[in-house]
Amino acid sequence: MYRIVLTSIGLTSLSLGLLGIILPVLPTTPFLLLSASCFCRSSPRLYKWLIDHPWFGIYIRSYREVKAIPARAKFVAIGLIVVTIGGLVVFTEIPWSIKVAVCVVAIVVSLYILRLNSLTSEMVKKLNDGR
Repeated sequence: MYRIVLTSIGLTSLSLGLLGIILPVLPTTPFLLLSASCFCRSSPRLYKWLIDHPWFGIYIRSYREVKAIPARAKFVAIGLIVVTIGGLVVFTEIPWSIKVAVCVVAIVVSLYILRLNSLTSEMVKKLNDGR
């Protein structure tokens, strides 16, 4: 049952990552990383397919090997964090303590994303050459 749930989450996340390639409001990289994490624990065949895929594999390998994500992914991820957390704080009537806690988590996640290297063409070449 555990493997089925993880595979389902991985496939859903992969679908959202695919949409993120087309739609500018969805970040591709986080969804592909979630897919890889789920597949790693549930389906070695899907994990290998994803890591070796000519388009998607680079996102996962770049994060895993050089801790870098595309600059566009950083921008979109932080933008979505600001919009969703901002909407939560402004438009909901939850206690201020929860709003503050959510803002702290959002700031920590945003700082982590900002600390990651931005993927450069040289990094991509190095990752592709090392395969």
